[in-house]
Amino acid sequence: MCSSVENVDCTSGEDLQASEEFCNQYRNKVIVAPMVRVCTLPFRLLALEYGADLVYSEETIDWKILRSNKRYNAAQGTTEFYDRSDGTVFLSTCEREREHLVVQLGTSDPDRALRVARMLEPYVAGIDVNMGCPKEFSIKGGMGAALLTQPNKIMAILKTLVNGLNIPVTCKIRILPELEDTLALCRLIERCGVAAVAVHGRTKAERPQHANHNDVIAAISNTVQIPVIANGGSKEINSYEDIEKFRKQTNGSSVMIARAVMWNCSILRSAGQLPLDQVIRSYLRNCIHFDNPFTYSKYTVQNMLRDLQESPRGKAFLETQTLQEVLRIWDLGDEYEAALKARQESNLGASDRTDMFDLRKWGYQSRDEIEIRRKTTDSGKLASVQMPMQFIRGNFCNADLPKMIVNRHVSQHNMSDPVYSSINQDRFFMGKMELEGVVYETTCIEKSRRYAEQAAAMVYLHAHELVNATYGFVAASGSRKYQHLKNDVCKTPRPLRQEQQSSLAHLGRNRRKMKYSAKGTDQVNDPRKSDGSSVSEDKSMFPDNRENLRPNFAVLQSEEKLRHNAVSFDESERGGKRESSLDRDASTVKVFLRSPSSNSSSEHAESQTFLQEKQNVQILKISSGST
Repeated sequence: MCSSVENVDCTSGEDLQASEEFCNQYRNKVIVAPMVRVCTLPFRLLALEYGADLVYSEETIDWKILRSNKRYNAAQGTTEFYDRSDGTVFLSTCEREREHLVVQLGTSDPDRALRVARMLEPYVAGIDVNMGCPKEFSIKGGMGAALLTQPNKIMAILKTLVNGLNIPVTCKIRILPELEDTLALCRLIERCGVAAVAVHGRTKAERPQHANHNDVIAAISNTVQIPVIANGGSKEINSYEDIEKFRKQTNGSSVMIARAVMWNCSILRSAGQLPLDQVIRSYLRNCIHFDNPFTYSKYTVQNMLRDLQESPRGKAFLETQTLQEVLRIWDLGDEYEAALKARQESNLGASDRTDMFDLRKWGYQSRDEIEIRRKTTDSGKLASVQMPMQFIRGNFCNADLPKMIVNRHVSQHNMSDPVYSSINQDRFFMGKMELEGVVYETTCIEKSRRYAEQAAAMVYLHAHELVNATYGFVAASGSRKYQHLKNDVCKTPRPLRQEQQSSLAHLGRNRRKMKYSAKGTDQVNDPRKSDGSSVSEDKSMFPDNRENLRPNFAVLQSEEKLRHNAVSFDESERGGKRESSLDRDASTVKVFLRSPSSNSSSEHAESQTFLQEKQNVQILKISSGST
């Protein structure tokens, strides 16, 4: 090994040996591998319920744990580690998994690793050091696969942990390009006193599409005496019986599974796999009880669905913006409502928090349900306003975005322009807007600076009651975009929708629905029958047998000719006719200032009429230009 890595003395220091008791904890086990955003408490408990012996947490960076605080959540029965800079919970555990949980650390410093491990030691069954992650983030930080070629640092980290803890220490590695170097690395790790070594049978440069090197794992198993946990065989594991086949092929003491478990966690059941819908429902129930972050919950379910994302239910799921919407798809809305009510009654609700949090987990439906915090100066002048507002993009159409409404209001009342800013904390943003000497800020986290600014604009609108009380909040029936999609998702298959959008690209981008009409032909996507009567509403949210509506290809061809002729337009001419948003007079911008008495259906009809007129004008321009 030393020949291909740093020129150091790999044999320095006293050899350590793990106790047989610690080693036995990793023999003949089925283990769930650490997976980012997946291996949170709800998923780990589900895996244990289905038959896993050990579950690994997602990798947690040592610095993050060092800047954390710990608290006990009595409502959930969990111990939570949360970032004291923004209040986000990054590790939650409970007594049910105490003897089965292994926390994986991302670290490059032995002293820091020991400090972190001692914080976690009372709540876990073991500590694992990540020495195999090939991601750029880990490599640049000297963690993960960057450690594979630094034997002195490996020995320092592992020996420090083994000597300083009373629980087993393990590490997870990837193989090196040369077999002899890999075997030398594993012998070195064994001398550090670890209880086991998990081996992913791919190199740092290889990815899941490459074959797993089962023969290399077998060679390692024949070389060292400590348990070898075989990993990387998800492509070969399609059933519970395949787990044992993979173990025999690698001669491993145990098997660690990642993607195969993520796709269907019930593969761990010796009695056989369960229907995917049943697995998803069980996982989502855990998400409700343990308050799992919405983004993590959606990411996990999305990976379970895989190809089913193209199904009507899958398409509706992809458009969800809140946990509530996800739960309604799997008929768990009532359980969500009951949990939300219990959460509010227990005084553990989001409105009692003063730090940043994610409203998409527990959504309120009106500003009357949340607290508006106003701070004044000594002279009594308003200085700042705080509200827990979150910008859910799918809940708005392009005509009623918060910043657009604020700009309209400012223009009408000759006020100074608002100044937006945001605070970046651990890859999340919290927005602020200053207007007329008053700062309006949201206490909710956002995934981008743009969203954070929109949320701050919402604070201003609600603080001065310029919009109705439900503006920006997700209704019980779901966001605006979700409601639209759940009714229309089955009408046209995705390939046909893409063909339609491509053939009419000159009519404008981001057109979700298009109508085609021609004399003597049926209309497409028209909600009326040929006799003018309305089609009865389909009460099923996701019908399986609805007839797919197809476009009129004769009309498509004529439209394609118009698009082709449009290419002959002079670029400067087209560019000169395009109106810049910066030059547009604010008074001419059409903005919907919603009020309690506003009629959403009339607004929609007015918007559709405007778009249809714009479409007709563009077609006339193109036709005259081509002649």
